Amino acid sequence: MTLADEAINWYDTNARDLPWRQPETTPWGVLVSEVMLQQTPVVRVEPAWRSWMTRWPTPAALAADPQSEAIRMWGRLGYPRRAMRLHACAIAMVERHDGRVPDDLDQLLALPGVGTYTGRAVATFAYGQRHPVVDTNVRRVVSRVVEGKPDAGPATTAADLVAMEELLPPDAPRAARASIAFMELGAIVCTARSPKCVDCPFHHVCAWRLTGEPLPAGPSRKPQRYAGTDRQVRGLLLEVLRHATGPVPRQRLDLVWTDEVQRARALSGLVEDGLVQPLGADFILTGDAPRGDIQTL
Repeated sequence: MTLADEAINWYDTNARDLPWRQPETTPWGVLVSEVMLQQTPVVRVEPAWRSWMTRWPTPAALAADPQSEAIRMWGRLGYPRRAMRLHACAIAMVERHDGRVPDDLDQLLALPGVGTYTGRAVATFAYGQRHPVVDTNVRRVVSRVVEGKPDAGPATTAADLVAMEELLPPDAPRAARASIAFMELGAIVCTARSPKCVDCPFHHVCAWRLTGEPLPAGPSRKPQRYAGTDRQVRGLLLEVLRHATGPVPRQRLDLVWTDEVQRARALSGLVEDGLVQPLGADFILTGDAPRGDIQTL
């Protein structure tokens, strides 16, 4: 039995019941889930995904609304530029693909903000195609089971894609099943710091486990600090703007953070990223203002 067979058998019994994995989920639902899951845990994504899909069940539905509504709906998921990318994707799909998520990998990769991982994930999980889908979880599983290393490198490389493709069955639907199975294993069993080796279907063949080497001391990557960072200040500023019913005076934004220099830097960053627009002496979410009223910061 191949590693892919072992992974699929394990997945069929142990996979989490996630809404974007249901048979009725559209390719658009898969794309939305993949974008939301970037750097955000499942427990936070699931309610946001349900709300998003209820409001915008198709790319055309999102494209018909201003970008500001996507930013508002994103709420506190973090990294709100992802909302902008989804909105831009929706517009591109309406303009280029009659409102459909394309099933061709090159066309997927040509969409705004869709990179190597997301394009292959949508082609594989939405359309059942055979592509190596490699994220941090997959790289960790392959690194341990095949290469005997406790951790993978810091970023996905061409070699990672080749290594994963070699593990996939030739049959496309089964290869797609294997891809999601490897990913699920890395997410809930072969975790970074506390792997549950006794529960792993690769327990008997895992090259790293057979070496008997322990995990390196400390985390492989330092956790990102949030409190007191510009990210926190940006989030506080966006929270005010998301709930505003009209333009927000700068004096109102000044109340969210006492450090004037950091607050100004965070606000300037939001403007530069296209999330926020000045409107005279006030500020609004991008898409809420007539174009002729927009000024520079």
